[in-house]
Amino acid sequence: MQLDGTHVLKASRDKVWELLMDPDVLAKATPGVKTLELTSEDKYNALLEVKMGPVSGSFRGKMEVVDKIEPESFVLKMRVNGKIGNVSAEGKLNFAEIAVDQTEVSFSGAAKLTGTLARTGQRVLSGVAKTMTNQFFQSLEAELAKSQGIAGPPKIGFFAKIKAWFARLFGKKS
Repeated sequence: MQLDGTHVLKASRDKVWELLMDPDVLAKATPGVKTLELTSEDKYNALLEVKMGPVSGSFRGKMEVVDKIEPESFVLKMRVNGKIGNVSAEGKLNFAEIAVDQTEVSFSGAAKLTGTLARTGQRVLSGVAKTMTNQFFQSLEAELAKSQGIAGPPKIGFFAKIKAWFARLFGKKS
């Protein structure tokens, strides 16, 4: 599976870099990551809990940040194992300051899955990857806002989401 894209964050490149080098922020922002435990510089033990369609499971393994060019880019490598399969992933993130307090993050990466996870997950993999990418950037935006003392966007409740979905479905404004 290949994943590429860009996202603009409302923060300086240095601030985005600083947050992503913090293991607590990286764990909070990365969907599925429950814990990241620093074992040595830029190397972590990782615990993930992932759900892809009908398949879910816990995974343990290693995560590391390599090829750092501060504050321009880095590569994130991950290899985790679980009862339902294994995941090996690598992604490069590039940071370009496009305006004062605006940073464009471009990313490119690939993941290989094995076992039940690969067999069952292939049908839903691209949708799940896109959802997880969106969740990552939403969480990172919330962490940026929190670090700058700004309240994050209001959470939309379940019933408001359903109402908006029906409005889109039937062409009415909510």
